[in-house]
Amino acid sequence: MPAQYYKDAQRLAIRERRNCITSGQYPYLPVLDDFLPVEKSAGGSNLGLTQVPAEFVVGTKTALRTTAFARNFMPLLPETTEFANKWILLCQSHLEEGIREPVLLYEYMNRYYVAEGNKRVSVLKYFDAVTIPARVTRILPERNGDRDVELYYEFVDFSRYSGVNFLELTKPGGFAQLQRLLGKAPGTAWTEEERRNFAATYYQFRQAYEANGGKRLTTTVGDAMLVYIKVYGYQALQGKSDQEMKRSLAKVWEEITLQQERQPIALNLAPEEKKKTGLLSMVLPGSQPKELKVAFVNDKTPATSGWTLAHELGRLHVQQVFRGQIATKAYHDALAGGLEQVIQQAIDEGSRVIFTTSPRMLPGSLRLAVEHPEIVILNCSLNKSHRYIRTYYARMYEVKFIIGAIAGALKRDGQLGYICNYPIYGQIAGINAFALGAKMVNPRAKVYLEWSSVTGMEQARKRLTDRKIDLISLQDMISVDAGGFSYGLAQMTDKGPLNLAMPVWQWGVYYETILRRILNGTFQMEYEESSKALNYYWGMASGVVDLRCSELLPESTRKLADFLRKGICGGVCEPFTMPIYTQNGWTIHGENNHSLSPEQIVSMDWLVENVEGSLPYYDQLTEEGKATVDLVGVNPSKDRGSGAQV
Repeated sequence: MPAQYYKDAQRLAIRERRNCITSGQYPYLPVLDDFLPVEKSAGGSNLGLTQVPAEFVVGTKTALRTTAFARNFMPLLPETTEFANKWILLCQSHLEEGIREPVLLYEYMNRYYVAEGNKRVSVLKYFDAVTIPARVTRILPERNGDRDVELYYEFVDFSRYSGVNFLELTKPGGFAQLQRLLGKAPGTAWTEEERRNFAATYYQFRQAYEANGGKRLTTTVGDAMLVYIKVYGYQALQGKSDQEMKRSLAKVWEEITLQQERQPIALNLAPEEKKKTGLLSMVLPGSQPKELKVAFVNDKTPATSGWTLAHELGRLHVQQVFRGQIATKAYHDALAGGLEQVIQQAIDEGSRVIFTTSPRMLPGSLRLAVEHPEIVILNCSLNKSHRYIRTYYARMYEVKFIIGAIAGALKRDGQLGYICNYPIYGQIAGINAFALGAKMVNPRAKVYLEWSSVTGMEQARKRLTDRKIDLISLQDMISVDAGGFSYGLAQMTDKGPLNLAMPVWQWGVYYETILRRILNGTFQMEYEESSKALNYYWGMASGVVDLRCSELLPESTRKLADFLRKGICGGVCEPFTMPIYTQNGWTIHGENNHSLSPEQIVSMDWLVENVEGSLPYYDQLTEEGKATVDLVGVNPSKDRGSGAQV
């Protein structure tokens, strides 16, 4: 019988070699030494005896015997050779008592290359072994900023404290996200029981994934599993039957296929109408009601949050504009009352469109969107890749650039202050735009940065005024707290702050525009025409943000602001034009070396050279700040543990 196994394995090898040649691939085993000269490595380390995923053993360390095997590790040499005889003896040994002697492997970029034991690997692969016992030496690549190399180093960190070497994730930050979603602090070691349970869950999930057609996708099982956990949570995977897992996986399939995109997010920068008659019934199934019911779900109340108050004013604007067409209802303090229950209540009460107005409500919004594909759910956040839910946010950095220019014109010594709330997507762009605007009109401009999510607004303001800095960019909107009328650019005086230039969030305009797109069919057409996640990121030209200048400003400064406003709205003035220099001396390049792309602006995790300050450490943030940063914080690929900056 072992001799027959060799014949079968040899047929598999010949077929693999033929397929490789036909498709233009190298038909034999890759040789590590051929593409990794010693000088291109960053050293190695002994990982000791470990169980290696058989599918990750892909080649040999040296060229010796490489052509004796096809690319799938099946044997090619004739049955009459000594090689074939040894393979057959190993096969018999495996069937009788199992192959116990570990092979010797080199690991590079999470792939393994055999230094000793090629035939043992071949036999084990023939019998579909899941893992192979091996003594492993890891070779580390040079860190040169390459995306794949940095992703590999994330894997190395993760495998060190988890003991998991079979998981592949292809998006930066994925391993840190998984650790958090499993309820473990960054860098915390896994127990042996946790490791075994995760492995069992992973391989059960893998079966369901492949049963749903996962092998046809370029995304990995790990990517798909992370998507599932983001939507339903890790506990939802526990105790499911194979059929239950397969059915629930099918519900998030579009989310999984999205992971194939290298750039999964499509930024919609302006509201462009694409009318399609009769489409409302497709977006909102069933007979069309006389009034479309729209829900606004807020994390706080208008009495306790200026952010919620601003969105509530936007809802009232919509109610007035669409009188007779749309009926709105607000649901306040949703996080305190159980977000998913509140969204479900809105659905049960007839809402067909739901806006959740805080990034902290994104996970619950996504779960309900998956469970209710007939409902349109949008979340107010930025740079999130989900097919079942759209996000919306405003390009506030355009206004901040103008306000920075105003501040630079007013302060001859260039000493300016800036208070930011959370280090999240969009906010870093606002800081940098303010600093660049100030430097444009005043080369001496320095922007001293503080964070209200660390010790509070008043303490942040005090730290600046203690440094004799009296012109400060404060919060972006009126607060409901005492003294909260001070916002935007303000001059600190003995009698209190004087508001000089204020950003304006036009949420009413934003909601009106989105709802018109839903009513006229544009909304659904965008979904049908794109395979990516859709993020609305509109700016001043769309009317969703604006600038209000005080009469206290000199007339010439108001003219400067108006000139810049017209330039931005007309597309001839771009805040992030080359060259741009960062704090650490980098030169940031944009599209055609002219300006940053919208994707580069959204994902900023660096500060320009004339900003004095840094991103806060995660442990410094308030609990609300941590919760927000966990969802939409910048730099997700960096460790957020104790002493780590976000």
